[in-house]
Amino acid sequence: MYTELKNLAISSGVSAFGVGNIEDLRTRFEALPADQTDGLSFAVSIGVQVSDSVLEGIIIGPTRHYLHHYKMLNLLLDQTALKIALAIQGRGYNALPIPASQIVDWEKQTAHMSHKMAAVRAGLGWIGRNNLLVHPDLGSKIRLATVLTDMPLEMDSPVERDCSGCKRCIEACPVSAIGETHEQWDKTACLEKLKYF
Repeated sequence: MYTELKNLAISSGVSAFGVGNIEDLRTRFEALPADQTDGLSFAVSIGVQVSDSVLEGIIIGPTRHYLHHYKMLNLLLDQTALKIALAIQGRGYNALPIPASQIVDWEKQTAHMSHKMAAVRAGLGWIGRNNLLVHPDLGSKIRLATVLTDMPLEMDSPVERDCSGCKRCIEACPVSAIGETHEQWDKTACLEKLKYF
């Protein structure tokens, strides 16, 4: 079933696919009641590449073109997550597609769950100094979505890499919100700059 789901995702336009165990992360799901995720110990993580050309158009802040691209990528991810969930349910298992980008607490800037933590478990990459998922080939230019399930699937291994000596994000950050490790990321400084945009 792993291969069938991966083929479904890739044929839908997804750039990255993986499966990981997230049982111990379930307590951190901000807006998902425990009884809704009970038994959903596996995460199917999908990612789609953000266009280099669209990103190169960003000089001072997000452009209208970027915002449209962002919405379209999220739509693609949500539709693909739904297809994956329906395929899993068709086999008699439970599946819960999590929206790619839906803020449930604007003050804390939190969503239903952390797609990037599920993606790390599913072998899509590691958490970089910039506090984003870093994919081995796509870098941080990736949007994510997750499908939680109780279907026992073949699991991918976490990526055994980190940012090593790369510090481009530290040098590029306009508010110096990025430190030597992702734990040093200054969320407040970053969010204040986002409000400005």
